[in-house]
Amino acid sequence: QVQPVESGGGLVQAGGSLTLSCSVSGGTFVGDDMVAWYRQAPGKEREVIATITWDDGSRHYTDSMRGRFTIYRNYHENRAFLHMNGLQFEDTAIYYCSVQRESVVSWGQGTRVPVSS
Repeated sequence: QVQPVESGGGLVQAGGSLTLSCSVSGGTFVGDDMVAWYRQAPGKEREVIATITWDDGSRHYTDSMRGRFTIYRNYHENRAFLHMNGLQFEDTAIYYCSVQRESVVSWGQGTRVPVSS
């Protein structure tokens, strides 16, 4: 079973930037894996930010997230990343990485990103 592991969260000041990382515990990303970043703000539903296909790096963004968020992967480091610019208090959330392999979706534990106003 794939077990994503997020890292890189932490307190950031409004206007700041942060890059989150996603790896696979005890394994590697492979072929058609679809890696996605989601977030869940306090009192709100989990929402998708962006997805990337591991083998060809094709990316898709939720319209509202386009511009300030960039998803990418480093094939040799075997990591996927989410770079976030211009963070605002409203971006405070737990950020999750998910991996879809064949028909199974696995979730990481999430990493907290509090943004101070």
